[in-house]
Amino acid sequence: MKRPKYLEQVKERLNNAEAGAVFVPSDFFDIAEAVKINMCIKRLTESGELTRVMHGVYAKSRYSKMLDINVPPHSDSIAKAIARNYGWTIVPCGNTALNMLGLSTQVPATMVYVSDGPYKEYNADGVVLKFKRTNNKKEITAVSYKTALIIQALKAIGKDNVTNNTLRKLSKVLDYNERQNALKESQRITAWVHDCVKKVCIEDVY
Repeated sequence: MKRPKYLEQVKERLNNAEAGAVFVPSDFFDIAEAVKINMCIKRLTESGELTRVMHGVYAKSRYSKMLDINVPPHSDSIAKAIARNYGWTIVPCGNTALNMLGLSTQVPATMVYVSDGPYKEYNADGVVLKFKRTNNKKEITAVSYKTALIIQALKAIGKDNVTNNTLRKLSKVLDYNERQNALKESQRITAWVHDCVKKVCIEDVY
């Protein structure tokens, strides 16, 4: 019987991914068991096709022509890979959410996420990733990612600081289907946040 070519299968998945894509070993467990996958990852790291970001997290090399070097993956991709590895649901919050939605140009030194997992903090290539456990899980697990992100952004801004300009900017990040989802999914959250979501989705804030 011909032996399965695990390394080739892992490499094929890697080749089909975008430069800078982030992986954890469990992303390949449908190909082979952990021991074999870890051996494949070791070989791909040695060959330079994968870069070790931190313990158990790897990235497909991403080359910058401008800088003439391989650059690290996006911090958010690292955070999502960590969450995927442990089965957590995470959503950016605070200044991290505001930056991702274009409501703030300030790049946070610490990327902060609310999570249904435990409190954890990691340092990945000099960027601090902080996961804060939330007791209000319905704001992250019972809604789509885009809805959850907008909820966290509005909470970061605060009830008294939300302006029509803010609502206009938020309306531009949702397509029609995402607006319909947000309207339904935000019905059971804090009343003032739901009111803002309604304005973003159906009222004239242009």
